[in-house]
Amino acid sequence: MNIITGGVTAATGFEAAGAEAGIKYKNRKDMAMIYSQKPCILAGTFTSNVVKAAPVLWDKKVVEESPYGQAVIINAGIANACTGKEGYDYCNRTAKAASKVLDIPESAVLVASTGVIGMQLPIDKIENGIGMLAAAKADTLEAGTLAAEAIMTTDTRSKQAAAQIEIGGKKVTLGGMSKGSGMIHPNMCTMLGFVTTDAVISKELLTKALKEDVTDTFNMISVDGDTSTNDTLIIMANGMAENPEIKDNTPEYEAFKEALHYINESLAKMMAGDGEGATALLEVKVTGADTKENARILSRSVVGSSLVKAMIYGHDANGGRILCALGYSGVEFDPDRVDLFFESKAGRIQTYKDGAALNFNEEEASKILAEPEVTILADMKMGTEAATAWGCDLTYDYVKINADYRS
Repeated sequence: MNIITGGVTAATGFEAAGAEAGIKYKNRKDMAMIYSQKPCILAGTFTSNVVKAAPVLWDKKVVEESPYGQAVIINAGIANACTGKEGYDYCNRTAKAASKVLDIPESAVLVASTGVIGMQLPIDKIENGIGMLAAAKADTLEAGTLAAEAIMTTDTRSKQAAAQIEIGGKKVTLGGMSKGSGMIHPNMCTMLGFVTTDAVISKELLTKALKEDVTDTFNMISVDGDTSTNDTLIIMANGMAENPEIKDNTPEYEAFKEALHYINESLAKMMAGDGEGATALLEVKVTGADTKENARILSRSVVGSSLVKAMIYGHDANGGRILCALGYSGVEFDPDRVDLFFESKAGRIQTYKDGAALNFNEEEASKILAEPEVTILADMKMGTEAATAWGCDLTYDYVKINADYRS
């Protein structure tokens, strides 16, 4: 696998655009388009929240029932969630407008929205924005970057990743973009994520690869413990690499999964590190668990703890908070066997051994925790399974951002 610079336009045949439609923000891009020159096999995962936004309902139907997809229209600023029949009808109008300017079926258009819940979309601005996007779309790196920037809300930076593999002598490329900074505690995938590939692969195998991989990537991040109404992850495969079709249980499928995992994990970590108000990416590695699922539960419990997150912000190596979060995770373990470590570019230090606090250098620990990327390691000493979760610190700015979010 070769890691390359790029995003959703990295794969052959994919174009993108970003535009300023004036949906909610002023003087910034707030609409994006992804377009494939050829029809695409689709796979997707969506929010587990009972309250599902209209675009989620629309996209689930397209992914499950349409023979193919060819375009995605995304807006930022208004989530089109809790908007009833009118909100769903606006998805239909969005698809119709895209269908007209792109000359593709309405059933081949996916839609996605992010922003304030409970507000209706200014559909005239959406329809006008689609025309601007169609005129501006291109297959360049710059066009992909503009699209990634256009879907941001409280994000401070855009999120893109791309990689290439070789299958049957053909170069196969995967690229992706995502957005997410707050209301991040996915139980399926991310806030909004889009992956494109020119691979030849069946819908069944593409779906299998995606759903298996989100378990250890997007489902292992948490910023604030809130699962969004709009969580959507879509992957589109247009087959333009013309590789021999990827089959299950083959080295080629393993290579494809490795590349997909790189894209998903990279985007997930970018979102975790860009949590609202965050100053640090927090990584929690649990080792020595008795089962893989218990390792996931334990690591997610720690990374989602408000006290642990505040501790990272304060650069205070309070391992008792970590043991507490492990203890209420619901996983049974022997607390008298747990070892805890903190690690960053500034070094590594052990603070607990066999469940008891050690005498350690607090100043050294504080320096380790002051880095922009910090890792907590918890060795449960129960077995051989491990898992990693990602999150961020909890700062004053998180409260400020969300106290004023609608205004």
